[in-house]
Amino acid sequence: MSLPPAPARLDEPTAPPGPAAVPPAVAHDPAPAVAHDPALGATPATSPRRWWVLVVLALTQLLVVLDGTIVSIALPQAQAELGMSDSQRQWVVTAYALAFGALLLLGGRVADYWGRKRTFLVGMVGFGVASLLAGLARDGVELVAARGAQGAFAALLAPAALALLTVSFPRGRERNTAFAVFGSIAGIGAAVGLVLGGLLTEYTDWRWCLWVNVPVVLVALVAGQILVTESRAEGDNRYDVLGTLLVVLGLGALVYGLTLAEHSWTAPGTVACLAAGAVLLVLFVVVESRTDQPLLPPRIVRDRVRAGAFLLQAIVGTLMIGALLYLSFHLQVVMGLSPLRAGLGSVPMTLVILVLAPVVTSLLPRVGPRPLMVAGPVIAAAGLFLLSRVTVDGSYVAEILPSQVVLGVGLSLVLVPLQNVALAGVAPHDAGAASATVNAAMQIGGSVGLSVFTTAYVGALPATRAPAPADLVDGYSAVFLAAAATMLLGAVLAFALVRGPKEALPPSGDQVPVHAG
Repeated sequence: MSLPPAPARLDEPTAPPGPAAVPPAVAHDPAPAVAHDPALGATPATSPRRWWVLVVLALTQLLVVLDGTIVSIALPQAQAELGMSDSQRQWVVTAYALAFGALLLLGGRVADYWGRKRTFLVGMVGFGVASLLAGLARDGVELVAARGAQGAFAALLAPAALALLTVSFPRGRERNTAFAVFGSIAGIGAAVGLVLGGLLTEYTDWRWCLWVNVPVVLVALVAGQILVTESRAEGDNRYDVLGTLLVVLGLGALVYGLTLAEHSWTAPGTVACLAAGAVLLVLFVVVESRTDQPLLPPRIVRDRVRAGAFLLQAIVGTLMIGALLYLSFHLQVVMGLSPLRAGLGSVPMTLVILVLAPVVTSLLPRVGPRPLMVAGPVIAAAGLFLLSRVTVDGSYVAEILPSQVVLGVGLSLVLVPLQNVALAGVAPHDAGAASATVNAAMQIGGSVGLSVFTTAYVGALPATRAPAPADLVDGYSAVFLAAAATMLLGAVLAFALVRGPKEALPPSGDQVPVHAG
């Protein structure tokens, strides 16, 4: 679930796309002098069809963000029908987030070098086929594999869409309007996914939460082919294939090792996967420091303030993608709410963030990001602590709603300044990699966090008998307490790394488009 952050420029009322938790893409920095030149294939700034291009790209944004949450409400029914274990169940979400986050940086490079329209169309076809196969899954393995494919193609779609939006609206008030629309879709997409998932699961079948993508893909394909013109970046187009392989395999081994840890932290398979993941990620750091065209330029993460923003974004991802999945389980499995009511019951937090985002945006230039980014995780941790007090026979109004309001307040304080801090002092040619990294951090943090929280959940269940509702509540409480501790760690990191109000804000200048999921 993700909401739009504050504008990258604090001195003008813009609203670039903003996590997430859910959805994510990569920002690009085409030179304004050529970005709108028809000779380069970009949609001319005076062409009336650029607004139809915006409609197509906003539809794509909705598709990608919505798919991060729409399946959450359907998981209890999917698990029962396919006979999935709790480990397989969490991989339905983890596979999408992990593939999406790990491949985002590469997706941005492919879009720039191979062609943004071509990448957009290929990503759209792949996403549609993967959605169709996921809905046809006969067991948990097929569903998880198809969800991973969805995430991989989303990593092509999202940066291509944002790049096309950037070259179609190179500057001025229309650019701000376009990014405001794009960002609003990112903000409401997660909530739409929860409600739509509830509707489809309750009145049709959980598989339609995946098949619903197919008609949207067909419309976007036809419109994209007709309306969007090709554009690409000039210059060196080498891909960091080795870096991509190392980060994907390293993160995959790490997350799989955490999944195995549900049964034993000391088992040979668990230790081997965790060790392999750590070694591969260390090798990734070494390779990135020595290659001419790195997937992630090391200079981006060497800045202390920016590194703090990346870490905090990953921690927020553990909550929004990992911990809150278990809230939907509690609403349906323990409280017995229908899928639709469970989807609606998960929306108040998003609404609170949307309402408070303008207020926090006005506070940001006055108090600076550090107080907000320290207080936000602490308040969110308080909301999670309230959530951990759930009982078998508790009511939604008494136990769930207050915690969602508190969570919304806390997350609004941290989400609004996060993108500004992450882009502080970034050189123009690094803007895409920096914004992609902060968005990928949300997805990767969510996939790692979900594996850790699932381990906490399984550890709280009885080992010798089938869990009763009270046992399930104990498991959910363990997840919420673990998430609260993680958010407190985020407050400590923000206090230590985000220093002072001045250096944590980007200087005035051209707005850098960003997108978070």
